[in-house]
Amino acid sequence: MNLTIAKEKLLHGLQAVQNVVSTRTTLPILSNVLMKAEGNKLEFTATDLDVTINCAVEATVKKKGSTTIPVKRFFGVVRELTSPEIELEVDEKHACSIRAGASFYKINGLGADEFPPIPKFKEDKKVIVPQEKIKSMLRKTSFAISTDESRYVLNGIFVILKEHKMTMVATDGRRLALVDEEVDIPENSQGEFILPTKAVNEITRLLGDQGDVEMKFSENQVSLSLADEKGNAAVVISKLVEGNYPNYKQVIPSDTKERVALPREEMLAALRRAQIMTSDKANSVKLAIGRNNLAITANSPDVGEARETLAINYKGKDLQIAFNPAYLIDPLNVLTEDEVFLELIDELSPGVLKINGPFLYVVMPMRLS
Repeated sequence: MNLTIAKEKLLHGLQAVQNVVSTRTTLPILSNVLMKAEGNKLEFTATDLDVTINCAVEATVKKKGSTTIPVKRFFGVVRELTSPEIELEVDEKHACSIRAGASFYKINGLGADEFPPIPKFKEDKKVIVPQEKIKSMLRKTSFAISTDESRYVLNGIFVILKEHKMTMVATDGRRLALVDEEVDIPENSQGEFILPTKAVNEITRLLGDQGDVEMKFSENQVSLSLADEKGNAAVVISKLVEGNYPNYKQVIPSDTKERVALPREEMLAALRRAQIMTSDKANSVKLAIGRNNLAITANSPDVGEARETLAINYKGKDLQIAFNPAYLIDPLNVLTEDEVFLELIDELSPGVLKINGPFLYVVMPMRLS
């Protein structure tokens, strides 16, 4: 294998794939990136056996071939080189020579045939969605994914493809985020699956604002192919979380009584300030909602107290309810609307945060002290 490649292209390819590589792996080949040179492309693949990422960049290939080399070490060398052009040459013992200006490095690799095979997908279950749409949906739900490994079915985003709608749901048992968007779904591509957290993070990192995502799925795996406007292409393949996602519909209150319109940015800033005065023992903020006025208070005996007031447009009955401030800050952080709506029943029932759009967030209250 012999090729020359622009340093920025090489870095782009390595950055796209190297995150999935675990530093603590018992199989040496899993610390390596698979490189395949053919035509005018250099293709990179890295995997931890759960998530696989493949990325292709332009290169001038003089002799085609494939090999695997330790990705972190290779990336470390390439990043520090100062020459804009790099030449790579691999011998029959899988040693990779790197030449750039006055620099020369040689990194020992392993044969490409030792690398785990990349899963193949049928074309029958396939959906095409704009990248921007998937990026926005993941942003609006991923913060609510559970990190409790004992409830592994909640360690991911539940994706439902039905009736020309794509729905994403995430919950950790104390709050739930849901977003749905209209998507063209062929009859035989309907289905549902749980996308694991690691795959969610990698996909979010690679998604751009232009172009489409081609999503294919089978019983236990999903593949997302994306290309950007510069012609760089990447594919993320992931195992799915096994198990049945709980019935999320039953936790969404259907009979809220009061609807409070809130200025999102002011509310977010006030909650952030009030959160500073909470502690591990007293980690709640109280919302006292009255006529055209919202008072946010935090009180923890060992820290001190906070009081914030906001002018709001509200004519309903007076209400008091307490929440963990982080659970209100998270959704307000990812939303972009100027106005959000908090729907309430009473101080003991879940609150529902909505926007004028396809987003809904349910959050459990805390006991009023």
